[in-house]
Amino acid sequence: MPRTWPTAFATIAALTIFAAGLFSGGNTLEGWSLAARWTARAGFPIFLATYLASSLVRLAPAPWSRALMRDRRWWGLGFAASHTVHFVALVVATNLNPEPRTIASLVPGGIAYAFIALMALTSSKAAMRALGQNWKRLHSTGIHVIWLIYTLAYAKRIPAPETRAIGIVMTALAITALILRLAARQKRAAPAFA
Repeated sequence: MPRTWPTAFATIAALTIFAAGLFSGGNTLEGWSLAARWTARAGFPIFLATYLASSLVRLAPAPWSRALMRDRRWWGLGFAASHTVHFVALVVATNLNPEPRTIASLVPGGIAYAFIALMALTSSKAAMRALGQNWKRLHSTGIHVIWLIYTLAYAKRIPAPETRAIGIVMTALAITALILRLAARQKRAAPAFA
């Protein structure tokens, strides 16, 4: 199996979920809104695979975690592809909605999309060589910005009864992922004793 399979998997999954959302809506706006919501949710575990790859191989070195780390670039590109599908659904749903969103509400997502695009465009060995240390800064900052946007988006759903369950579950997953990253960093920083 080619190592690019995570990107193909994420793209096919996003397109399938996108179509399911469109056909599940009672009207055009509801269909596009469901497509946007469901593709965002489907992209989250793909994002977490990318976010946690290096931490999991440090905390639980095993064939599965090493495979995840080895294919991290392709999981990241898969997330970028799936979120491009989400972006299309979101733009159409926003344009169909008679209650337009404020500019302020679009800024966090816009920042996340800028980082997704920059990270996807620089996900090659040539880009790593050309950017040097700035490559690591870009990808480290970008992945944490995306984590923050996801976390805030799901946390704000907790107060509403109709979205409380999904808000709690997704926020808990995001916080757990951050804790794992911090634990991996602590393990890396700990002195080794003979």
